[in-house]
Amino acid sequence: MRENDRVTSATRASATQAAAVPPRLIATDLDGTLLRDDKSVSPRTVAALTAAEEAGIEVFFVTGRPARWMDVVSAHVHGHGLAICGNGAAVVDLHGGPGAHRFVKVRELARQNALEAVQLLRDAAPGTVVAVEQTYGFFQEPAYPKLHMELPDRLAPAEDLLAPDGPCAGEPVLKILAYHPDLDPDDFLDVGRLAIGTRASVTRSSPSALLEISGHGVSKASTLALCCAERGISPEEVVAFGDMPNDVEMLTWAGRSYAMGNAHPAVVAAASGRTVANNDDGVAVVIERMLAERF
Repeated sequence: MRENDRVTSATRASATQAAAVPPRLIATDLDGTLLRDDKSVSPRTVAALTAAEEAGIEVFFVTGRPARWMDVVSAHVHGHGLAICGNGAAVVDLHGGPGAHRFVKVRELARQNALEAVQLLRDAAPGTVVAVEQTYGFFQEPAYPKLHMELPDRLAPAEDLLAPDGPCAGEPVLKILAYHPDLDPDDFLDVGRLAIGTRASVTRSSPSALLEISGHGVSKASTLALCCAERGISPEEVVAFGDMPNDVEMLTWAGRSYAMGNAHPAVVAAASGRTVANNDDGVAVVIERMLAERF
């Protein structure tokens, strides 16, 4: 890959064929992808997203973030105003602005599955501590470290948090966050997937040993596929961007996909092309090139 304003061409056959199909939707991860490391959206990236929308290409933000952390891009939504949050656990309408988002679709993690997943993970990796992410609430065990942007609504053991009459009752569980203080992040991911099996989907996006556990079959890719099917958009008409293991399924599903210059090796292997790093506006580089070739 050349530096700065150059990207590689697609290397797999399906992406080569997809390159001949005009794009109708851009699906981009946020942290480590669209956002710079300081969590800002650069002026160049804002201009590229606006140009894509003006050209009739929908833009979907597809992130592991909860809906309440979408303020960073809520000013940049156009058209439909939808975002896929929680690694596919929710589709959210951001038109209302910060604090006024509306859940359009929720794909929850069943409480019994969540509890079984936690128990199995603790058996396989003693020392694991967890937090519970809901549509509006965030709860954690007392030993769970301060990893996030907010204080928890309640501190309690996972068994109490996930009980039918516990403090989490009344709202869907979107995902479980499981942290281990000592394991390598990729090793913890392997352990988690093997231990939990088909009870839930397990992935990660953090540089630390932090797993994200969602309902079985729930991923960025599966929810994006649902949204595209509702719009009559095929995978070949989708261009996707990502940098971490929770993006792998989406990058594999999309007709064209790009790993950021700062991407995890698994993402590089899954994507059909590469672009420069998030701090160098890698998403904008591809969009600008794509629009220049189209018109």
